[in-house]
Order: sequence, then C-alpha cells, then structure tokens
Amino acid sequence: MGKPSRDHIVNLEDLPNIGKAMAGDLRRIGIENPFQLIGKNPFEMYENLSAITGKRHDPCVLDVFMSVVHFMEKGESLPWWRFTETRKRLTLERKNETPT
Repeated sequence: MGKPSRDHIVNLEDLPNIGKAMAGDLRRIGIENPFQLIGKNPFEMYENLSAITGKRHDPCVLDVFMSVVHFMEKGESLPWWRFTETRKRLTLERKNETPT
C-alpha cells in the first residue's frame, strides 16, 4: 500500500498507526468515522478513554491519538513515535499551567 490519503480513508482501521485494538479504543470514546477526528483534542481523547476503561493507558496511546488527529487535519502520515517528544513537552506544559 502506498501513502494513505485522508480523502480515501473510510474505516478507522484504514488510518495510519491504527489496528483493530486501537480502532476499538477510538470507538469506545465515540469515534466511529475517521473524519470525526478533525478538531479533536488528543489529550481529551486519552482522558476519556482512561475514564471509560477505568485504567490509565500507556502514554504511547496518546502519541497514536496525536498522530491520527494530525493525519486527518494535515494529511501527513507520520509514525506515532514521532509525536512522543511533542507529547512529553505538552504534558509538562499542561502540568505547569494547572494551579496547585
């Protein structure tokens, strides 16, 4: 398969970095269609998944959420691990913004 095009994505499983399990996680948080990812906040998606499942998920799940939102908004397919440093930086920024 060549580079995926967001204009031809039909199923969640067609998204880059998304397999059966991650597609199931997206469905758990109400994402049924790839185009529903546009405008979503990956941090909120991650928190919603944790609340629904009652457990804290590996931070790489957040990286994957960041990658698919990026893909659907920008059309650029990147491996999920390219978002790890950005996630770490944004997580730290979010913690620093939260009043103690």
